[in-house]
Amino acid sequence: MKTSSLPTVSTLGLAICAALSLPACQPTHTDTAQTATQQQARAQVKKIADGVVVSPAQGQAKAVRIQVYQDDIFRITSMAHDDFSKVAKSIQVVAEAGGDFEVTQNAENVVVSTAKGQARVSLNDGRVSIVDKNGTTLLAAKNSGQFGPVTADPEPVKENSQVAKHYALTQQWNEGVSENLFGLGQHQNGLVNLKQQNVFLTTHNLEITIPFLVSDKHYGILWDNASQSHFGNPEGLKPLNEDLDLYTAEGTKGGLTARYYDGDKLLLTREETGPDYQFLAHNTTRETPFPAQLGEVTEPRIVWSGSLEAKQTGRHTLKMYSSGYAKLSLNNEVVLDRWRMNWNPWYHDVTVDMTKGQKVPVEIEWDSQGGYLALNHIGPTDPANAASVSLSSETGRAIDYYVVLGDDYDDIIGGYRQLTGKAVLLPKWAYGFWQSRERYKNQQEVVDTVKQYRQRDIPLDNIVLDWSYWPQDAWGSHKFDQTHFPEPQKMIDQVHKLDANIMISVWPKFYASTDNYKELDAKGYMLNRNVKVEQNLDWIGPGYLNGFYDPYPQESQQIFWRQLDENLNSKGIDAWWLDASEPDIHSNLSYQKRKENMTGLSVGTGAQYFNSYAVPNAEGVYKGERESDPEKRAFILTRSGFGGIQRAAAAIWSGDTVTRWSNLKEQIAAGVGTGLSGMPNWTMDIGGFTPENHYRYADGTDVGHFSQMDKEYQQQWQEINLRWFQFGAFVPLFRSHGQNPYREIYNIADEGTPVYNSMVYYTRLRYRLLPYIYSEAGKMYDQHNTLMRGLVMDFADDEKALNINDAYMFGPALLVNPIYEAGATTREVYLPANTQWYDFYTGKAYQGGQTITAAAPLNRIPLFVRAGAILPTGPAIQTVYEKPDAPYLLTIYAGANGDYTLYQDDGKSYDYEQGKSSLVRIQYDDATRTVTLHKRVGAYDSMTPQREYRIRLIDGATESATNWDTEGATTLLYKGEKISTML
Repeated sequence: MKTSSLPTVSTLGLAICAALSLPACQPTHTDTAQTATQQQARAQVKKIADGVVVSPAQGQAKAVRIQVYQDDIFRITSMAHDDFSKVAKSIQVVAEAGGDFEVTQNAENVVVSTAKGQARVSLNDGRVSIVDKNGTTLLAAKNSGQFGPVTADPEPVKENSQVAKHYALTQQWNEGVSENLFGLGQHQNGLVNLKQQNVFLTTHNLEITIPFLVSDKHYGILWDNASQSHFGNPEGLKPLNEDLDLYTAEGTKGGLTARYYDGDKLLLTREETGPDYQFLAHNTTRETPFPAQLGEVTEPRIVWSGSLEAKQTGRHTLKMYSSGYAKLSLNNEVVLDRWRMNWNPWYHDVTVDMTKGQKVPVEIEWDSQGGYLALNHIGPTDPANAASVSLSSETGRAIDYYVVLGDDYDDIIGGYRQLTGKAVLLPKWAYGFWQSRERYKNQQEVVDTVKQYRQRDIPLDNIVLDWSYWPQDAWGSHKFDQTHFPEPQKMIDQVHKLDANIMISVWPKFYASTDNYKELDAKGYMLNRNVKVEQNLDWIGPGYLNGFYDPYPQESQQIFWRQLDENLNSKGIDAWWLDASEPDIHSNLSYQKRKENMTGLSVGTGAQYFNSYAVPNAEGVYKGERESDPEKRAFILTRSGFGGIQRAAAAIWSGDTVTRWSNLKEQIAAGVGTGLSGMPNWTMDIGGFTPENHYRYADGTDVGHFSQMDKEYQQQWQEINLRWFQFGAFVPLFRSHGQNPYREIYNIADEGTPVYNSMVYYTRLRYRLLPYIYSEAGKMYDQHNTLMRGLVMDFADDEKALNINDAYMFGPALLVNPIYEAGATTREVYLPANTQWYDFYTGKAYQGGQTITAAAPLNRIPLFVRAGAILPTGPAIQTVYEKPDAPYLLTIYAGANGDYTLYQDDGKSYDYEQGKSSLVRIQYDDATRTVTLHKRVGAYDSMTPQREYRIRLIDGATESATNWDTEGATTLLYKGEKISTML
């Protein structure tokens, strides 16, 4: 560290005049000196080992600390007092502060400078500005932060029997600045670009908050707060009638007309202030009960109608939280039409421009099906604040955030991972195909499924055993039900003999009668309010009392892992599915109730740590497995996540989606947004977890094979599954899962049919692409790369690419364009500018910067390859470890120079962390059509010392574009030394 002496403030009075907007305030030299002297007594500066602390003259923050974490990362901490020992320990950040910097001071600011930028703190009011090395202001705080009373925490935070100081926190930056913003985790709003959006940062079955925001102004913000937060309007959601005037269908001011039906029979008409059937209060009791006049009708159909009148002109957002069938119409036009399974509602948004005093006709129709509904509202943001960045949290000890500078998106994401931990490299088999269903009901079904794939010559690497393999009354025992799984060791051994892996579902949930619950509870590690106070029963059989454990203490993690190790890992389980890790202690309770049920956390209240449970839950399993099986790469799939989850050998998935086209489309943006948030390993339930009942049941029985379904729905079922499957082949983890009908390829369609053949084609293509996919996985660890890439990451200067929500790059070469509309045989595809593109299937060339109508017959998804791409592919294989020394094909796409590095390691161990891996850099010179394989860098124990490379060039339409065994390609025998050839 380098620091200069801090000079005396001599012109601070000028800053005060400016702040007070006094144009007549033009101080003389004497006035300036006097004002500066007065301010010096009020603004204090203290150097610390890794930065500086400023106590500004005014503002809500009494102390602002700047710390340097490396030359492109600053940490900013603002407090309503000056005791930094009270700052909460981070769940997200594992890096330590440190790096070279210089501290200087002028009349207005204290400046902390590194080689990459500066953090400037106003002596007057504590505002922080981040400036890059060229002097460009990237991030300018509006103030030192806002510290309000906590109203959303049901429990006071205590330290040493004293109520600790916590605040509702808000920080706003870049007022009036137009910028594009990305990230913040996995959300279901269908948007990649979050500019001027409102995002609720919470944790839910479908929602994962990773509070890392990336700007096209070349910076990122990691907001270090684990409570529920908001991006955008800090006021969040409001009841419909708070900022809108409501009118009945007859035009009477005060509410909407609500009509309750049993089918088509009208039971009740009354005036209401909008739908409010959002949460349960306890067990199955609703917070807002249905009217008593409905009698025995428990699943009514309800229609609300009338008008909305804005009190403020501007863009209004309506957020419909729903399950069952729900429609929202505005101005007599249906703007939302959604179905979700009754037990898992979530929000769907619509924005509408409204004029003050002008009525907008509205109708909400809900076929409740035992589900939930609310309609909330977010009013227009103050025009002065609409173009700004704002983050707010329900509770916290300090405003605490990190700013990462970078030349591009990969750079910025790399800074996030430097702070929160590297993305642990998953075992290679995780990038193959997984088969799952909810659920395999006995051990023979598990084994027979793997056998079917092997007999049909369809590649497979993982079979997943979902929940309820345990005795009905022993959830959390980690023991197998002896009736249906009498020989679990035999089952696991049989799967392994078939060259497959087995993943098993484990919840952080325990029935109170189990020995595992009792052991954790005796240590004080059970969140047992649900058992001892609320007494909520779950939905299994007669219902059982259950609690979730507290994963934050190290000893608790160790106990949880030991219980898994003794009962499951010892039998040879290969990977862990950590389900319900929000934690979903009891579904559909209010957020307030969920916080109460998390009371008892060792680190603080449920409100304070609401979003972070999944990280320690996964870390305990990851660390435990590394200790128990140090030679085997751990792998975890977790339903929730938070900042840092990637360091726990974890992937996340998008929760319990539904088999609807709209939900399929929303997963594209969800996956892209997750990648832009720094989390590279993402997946989803291919086909949607829960289908509508007309798919699931026929003639009073469960549908398994598609032929058991009513014929009128079979083609619909096959089409949406195929389109989802085609998309799923090009996300980081390729995983088919869901409730019945069964999800195996051969249960979705019969062998030899177009649907079956297409699914098999994309499975085999995935395995052909494994040299490419696994190279990109290796670079996630080595270079902080991202596999599922928003177009903005590679085409940052293309304005149109900034707002595309339904396409993405899969690694540096492939442009993926999923099909998400029923019956579609074409789709509009935007080809980003400043490069040439090739149709993956035909080799036909297109110039970038245009939208084309791409062919999308039922058996194909539109794929394009950018000019200069070098695409390595491997042999036809059934598992990822098969034929390790087989030739590779390098397909090079002409029109630009190419540069690609092929990464390899043993795919199984942690040796890569010790540098045991190899890199082969491949370059293509388009002018001379010369390909060069450079000298191999690195080695690993099982490395193939030499490999045959077949090299071909695509420079236009060709029938062999997807012939991965093409004859006539140029052949090189590569022995690790530099070698070149002309094509």
